[in-house]
Amino acid sequence: MAQALASPLDVLVVRKVGAPGHAEFGIGAIAERDVVIVDEPSVRALGMDVAELDRLVAVERRELDRRIDRYRAGRELPDARDRDIVLVDDGLATGVTATAAIASARLLGPRRILLAVPVCAPETAERLASVADEVFAVSRPANLRSVGQWYQDFTQTSDAEVVDLLSRARHAGRAPRSQPATDE
Repeated sequence: MAQALASPLDVLVVRKVGAPGHAEFGIGAIAERDVVIVDEPSVRALGMDVAELDRLVAVERRELDRRIDRYRAGRELPDARDRDIVLVDDGLATGVTATAAIASARLLGPRRILLAVPVCAPETAERLASVADEVFAVSRPANLRSVGQWYQDFTQTSDAEVVDLLSRARHAGRAPRSQPATDE
């Protein structure tokens, strides 16, 4: 996306908080700049107490911090004041990670936040349209249960691959400035 738009590339780190025993079902998400989003109806439906939720958030916070250190190596988030941010995700089922990413990106003071995904549940796209300035979803299948079902290969990107891609983007003259992307 960054190459196609001739724009800088960076990463905005977000972590899904998964339901106990069903880590892929997002009951919340955390993001840089101390953003915490909780899907209260899901938490209530699961009968979770505050202590259990706090424990899950703490586990994800450690991983979030580790990834920030690894991916950005001490660099701060880019200055996005009065710029457009294009957040890119591999797809959205519940949209909880995108909600956290948008909330975190808003704290950077951008002019607009555009969310771009290849696949997204229709109701999720509608809900996110109220928090992002624009949502672009190539496909909005009514039967989306998980993002992985829409890929032939849904292998997770390794830390080494992320670091390499960010390094190559910086060295190619697209030093990170204003286009953070989510890692979820």
